[in-house]
Amino acid sequence: MKVIIVTEGGEIGGLGHVQRCLAISQAFEEKGIKSKFIVNGDDSIKKVLKEKNCQICNWLKKRNEFFGLAKKVDIVIIDSYLGDISFYKKLSELARVPVYIDDNKRLDYPRGIVVNGGIHARELKYLKKDSIRYLLGNQYAPLRKLFWEVRGRETRDEIESIMVTTGGHDPQNVMPKIVKFLKVNYPVLRKDIIIGNAFGNIDAIKREIDQNTSLIYFPDTKKMKDIMLRSDIAISSGGQTLYEFARVGVPTIAFLQAENQRLNLEAWDKEGFIEYVGGYNNLDKKISQGLDRLLLRKERVKRSGIGMRSVDGQGARRIREALLTYENQAV
Repeated sequence: MKVIIVTEGGEIGGLGHVQRCLAISQAFEEKGIKSKFIVNGDDSIKKVLKEKNCQICNWLKKRNEFFGLAKKVDIVIIDSYLGDISFYKKLSELARVPVYIDDNKRLDYPRGIVVNGGIHARELKYLKKDSIRYLLGNQYAPLRKLFWEVRGRETRDEIESIMVTTGGHDPQNVMPKIVKFLKVNYPVLRKDIIIGNAFGNIDAIKREIDQNTSLIYFPDTKKMKDIMLRSDIAISSGGQTLYEFARVGVPTIAFLQAENQRLNLEAWDKEGFIEYVGGYNNLDKKISQGLDRLLLRKERVKRSGIGMRSVDGQGARRIREALLTYENQAV
């Protein structure tokens, strides 16, 4: 069986698409099925997809070359904010099993399988079609392999450590401001600051650290999971990492970094897991208010439980099984 995964990411678009596609490929590998990645991005992608069969190219400009490949494989998975409807329609004509990873009902998708693992997915009211199968909801959230199984974590009486991440990049340059705020207002806390592959402001961040601040450069999945397990709370943007925080049970103060994160954040806020503080402007005051709400241990215990009940880590496996079933029916 041949599987192609088509996506985008890097210094401009971040790494969220790539990370969740990696999770799906790991689920296929569990069954001995290898995937080929075709990524519209830069060299930062290679660090994430090391040891994977990965081609970096602008598949939108080389679409005819890509369509030639699509005819020769069994399953084609595309995760994109850039692909236009004509690209998707052509893909649906060529691929036996076309799969579209979606977040916010971006397109009126053609024949195939639409996967939206967001906690808000069912509220989008996708148009029912006989030619489309939908895999919707947080039970299909594709988490990387090391998050499939997670041991329990302790909730301490007081907050001692905090983890901060904006994903693979920091497009709004908020990390230096957050680090400075924590240094001034919470000097005794242990602060683990995640530096992504595509950060362009590392020197500015370094200028704001104190003796209790650790800069974690380009952590792999194991390192990220280890830091989550030892953190009492987190500060995060609203992307894919929220589902990993939920899986581990880390109460999270979350902010809107890009408009496409809004529905995801609002749904997690409604669920009761995150403390949603809105946009990235005036983050100092918002983070302070969020921290005040998470001071009580019973509040953190409650939110941790909500997160772990919402995400069980098996989303990538569920996606794989659904695609294999669909592929067998297509044959």
